Amino acid sequence: MMRVAKLMLFIGCLALTSPLFFLYRLTRSRALFAGQAQLLALAPGKIGSYLRVGYYCMTLKQCSRYGYIGFGSFFAHPEAELGVGYYIGSYNIIGMARIGNHATIASHVSILSGKKQHGYGEIGRPIQEQPGFFKVIAIGDNCWIGNNAVVMADIGEQTVVAAGSVVVYPTDGFEVVAGNPAKVLNKITDPLNNNEKF
Repeated sequence: MMRVAKLMLFIGCLALTSPLFFLYRLTRSRALFAGQAQLLALAPGKIGSYLRVGYYCMTLKQCSRYGYIGFGSFFAHPEAELGVGYYIGSYNIIGMARIGNHATIASHVSILSGKKQHGYGEIGRPIQEQPGFFKVIAIGDNCWIGNNAVVMADIGEQTVVAAGSVVVYPTDGFEVVAGNPAKVLNKITDPLNNNEKF
């Protein structure tokens, strides 16, 4: 019964957000996509998550309906991809990211579209006008990214990123990383190993 109720709620949220989807589809405006995403980020509670998930199922490159997107969180680019079973906490800004299955992202996390989004090498030219390079950042399956982390590089499968860390270099899988810039503190070798070094 609960599964049927959730499905009906999801279908209802798809219907509510479909006018936004059709407007975006018609214009293909990235600015419109970002504005709609920011507007939907303000819808509170579980209904808000259903609205966001419904909208992103229609607009992102890939998005499973089996996940949660918290209040204040939004995707800045339609190229993003979401696997199944994801959890995205509150107040996250996510750029061009490919987020794996069962990834958990805490609150106030920024996942940037790489670390070279802004050029700065031309002296005398405003940085805002200098060309940059956008990259899709891969977040592996079953990762945990702690509060206030900033991610600018790929994160391997089942990696734990400590709260407040800044990831500027790609990580291998099955690691615990922390710091600014984030460095490997521990390898995850045994699921029963609870040796916390941070």
